[in-house]
Amino acid sequence: MVAGYHLIWTAYGCWLPNDPRGSTSHELRVDILKELGQLHFGRKKVQPCASRLREFYERAEPLLRHAILTISDADLAVVADGFGQIMKRHRYTCYACAIMPDHVHVLIRKHRHLAEDMIENLQNESRDALIKASCRKAVHPVWARHGWKVYLDSRDEIERTIRYIRANPLKAGRPEQTWPFVVAYDGWLPGGQR
Repeated sequence: MVAGYHLIWTAYGCWLPNDPRGSTSHELRVDILKELGQLHFGRKKVQPCASRLREFYERAEPLLRHAILTISDADLAVVADGFGQIMKRHRYTCYACAIMPDHVHVLIRKHRHLAEDMIENLQNESRDALIKASCRKAVHPVWARHGWKVYLDSRDEIERTIRYIRANPLKAGRPEQTWPFVVAYDGWLPGGQR
């Protein structure tokens, strides 16, 4: 039985369908991107080196409809405030959150909303907050349309994922992130299991 959701999504343009790392895309909807390479469904076993990835995105960015804008240090509080508003409004229980320049990780306890709806709610509220704060123009996308979800069904999986999410900024040489909407995991599992 699902106990929680590890939700992941990227900033606009930061993980394209034909990304050299692989992707979850089944098709390329923008013909001009085909010249960058073939689709590879799923994460590739052998990952490209950083220079290969940089070169891919240097070639890709001019082909995109909008510039790639990552989440700056100044944007962090605005995005987090948007997340906090949604957490409160929908009564999501959040056990971990990392807002990175090019992607987001959130762990939310099982809820009546589908994982896809939670991603959409978090994306919409944070995008609106960035626009309201004049950090983005209304015509510029903030997030990739879709995200990924990992279903967690045990205490061990939830605790491991919390550690992974908390370590994300540290591994990137960034400060630890603490957000007021994140609560300590108390071992909750559906049906009163522990």
